[in-house]
Amino acid sequence: MVLTLKVISSAINYNDGLLKEEDLREAQKKYRLVKLPSLIEYFGYCLCCGSHFSGPVFEMKDYLEWTEGKGIWAPSDKGLSPSPYGATFRALVQAGISMAVYLYLVPYHPLSRFSEPVYQEWGFLRKLSFQYMSGFTARWKYYFIWSISEASIIISGLGFSGWTESSPPKPKWDRAKNVDIPGVELAKSAVVLPLVWNIQVSTWLRHYVYERLITKGKKPGFFQLLATQTVSAVWHGLYPGYMLFFVQSALMIAGSRVLYRWEQATNMGLVKKALVFINFAYTLLILNYSAVGFLVLSLHESLALYGSVYYVGTILPITLILLGYIIPAKPARSKARKQQ
Repeated sequence: MVLTLKVISSAINYNDGLLKEEDLREAQKKYRLVKLPSLIEYFGYCLCCGSHFSGPVFEMKDYLEWTEGKGIWAPSDKGLSPSPYGATFRALVQAGISMAVYLYLVPYHPLSRFSEPVYQEWGFLRKLSFQYMSGFTARWKYYFIWSISEASIIISGLGFSGWTESSPPKPKWDRAKNVDIPGVELAKSAVVLPLVWNIQVSTWLRHYVYERLITKGKKPGFFQLLATQTVSAVWHGLYPGYMLFFVQSALMIAGSRVLYRWEQATNMGLVKKALVFINFAYTLLILNYSAVGFLVLSLHESLALYGSVYYVGTILPITLILLGYIIPAKPARSKARKQQ
């Protein structure tokens, strides 16, 4: 899966290098390859062992600059050389905690429970809470492997992404980061989930799918979002559960955008706070409902489990999207603007 992204991005970046720079977006200008990499450079990038099995994916231009000691990796006049050991240790501790949480929770929330008669005997709220805990438990497995990969990329030096503006400056290791655990579990909106979950793949999808589907001079819409999520589903594998999850996630994000627009359109503090909480609860509910398809993969089982909670996580986003057309959000104007 990681190799697929690297091969595609290499080809697209080399093609961008053949185009006029003024016609390109900022990301295209930043990562375009004006020279064809050598065979050893190409295979070195594709098979870089630190991220080969589970990511994070990164750009060939960054890899080449790292190997050649150029760009942000070039020796500076200040003589600053970032130490990777503290950040590596933090990533390893996070990996250890993630595995411990996963091993503790998984016996209490096994996926096999979905096919047992006891699940069918439960009421609506208990089924919904078990779906939430199944998704919550499964995520710690991903937190573990991404934290291990983060540690390997950081200690290699490739994870370095620049210096902070603080005094004294501190090194940043964002290139290696693939997940923000509190950001996922406490997301205030579904819109921010791609920024905190599988971060580098989300960035890849934005640069190579989403942005390239936007017609110049026009704003992106639901089509670009759905197409991007569909590409992500095919990339994960040709299982119906993946397709259901990513279509669901497109609906989830679109519904969350409606709530956000309503929140931004009101000046009433209490209403604004209520909408913030509703968006948080909505994201929590729909994410873990949708994750069932990602976990069980089977079409029949996914639909049966969605149906066991009356398709609440499908009906709610669609209802919000439709309400967004019926009750369009008008930007709130300040008092000064009103007086003018």
